Amino acid sequence: MSVIKYIINRKSTIKDALIALDGNTHDWQTLFVVDDEGRMVGTLTDGDVRRGLIQGFSLEDCISSVMHQNFKFVREGQNDALQLKAFRDRQIFFIPVLDADNHIVRVCNLIKYRNFLPIDAVLMAGGKGERLRPLTEKMPKPLLPVGDKAIIDHNVDRLISYGIKHISVTVNYLGEQLEEHYREPCKEVQVQTVREPEFLGTIGSIHFVPQFYNDTVLVMNSDLFTNINYEDFYFHFIENDADMSVAAVPYDVDIPLGVLNLDGQNVIGLSEKPHFGYYANAGIYLIRKSALGLIPENKMFHSTDLIETLIAAGRKVVCFPLNGTWIDIGTPQEYKRANDMVKFMH
Repeated sequence: MSVIKYIINRKSTIKDALIALDGNTHDWQTLFVVDDEGRMVGTLTDGDVRRGLIQGFSLEDCISSVMHQNFKFVREGQNDALQLKAFRDRQIFFIPVLDADNHIVRVCNLIKYRNFLPIDAVLMAGGKGERLRPLTEKMPKPLLPVGDKAIIDHNVDRLISYGIKHISVTVNYLGEQLEEHYREPCKEVQVQTVREPEFLGTIGSIHFVPQFYNDTVLVMNSDLFTNINYEDFYFHFIENDADMSVAAVPYDVDIPLGVLNLDGQNVIGLSEKPHFGYYANAGIYLIRKSALGLIPENKMFHSTDLIETLIAAGRKVVCFPLNGTWIDIGTPQEYKRANDMVKFMH
């Protein structure tokens, strides 16, 4: 975000600061104080100014006498997502990111964004959506509307809300429509579309993404309707030092009959109307970038193949229980359910 109008030189007067704060009435009421070399030396709020005036300072006094010098910041290049969450939990919403010389590189706005997760995201959008025909005969499934926007845009907007700015969409069937859809930036993020030359499964096309900027890559189906918490997902992945994390939804099975427990032909017990609880693959994954090298090029390959390959290689795959909304929009019934549910989510 542009921070020029929130920066003020330490030699400015308290009156100058009040004028600057008044000009930012509809935004956050904090100024970042810098020295003549542009290095950050403090912050100033309208509260700091009020307290200074009460203490006897005048409008013509220098702001360095009333500024807050013990300010909070994040150092550029650090994995700062956990720090940002801690700041947000403490109701500190505007955090400067400083380089090694204390110049302001950017400001993290934790009102506009939930966090700034160091993740690249890839949405798989090449499928034909055959079970939703005739709706998908002339439009790719990810572009079907759910509420006031396309299915895929619900996912892209949610990723952006977590500060994820490197987003790729792999396209195939009616791909030109998705390419046109993302020709212009989406909420200041340029979504990159990547052509899949042939159908390569649910993860095989990832090799066509030209570059990854982070060590963690999120891969997901583009036709999901979910309110997954990507921050919790990412922290769980990092804390477990995993090579891959599979988001999973609860799936319960109730058998309305008595089930026999057998040893060969011998009945050794009876379970009356048993309940079984499972976790089902939600089609959302976090993957260590180095693990992507196990995916063969130009070959049909599914995310489930990667899970099995990693397990066979002794790599760590963990499960992240997804609590909340999750709909796999694959049938007319699920599509209607998503459209009914979106009415109550805003």
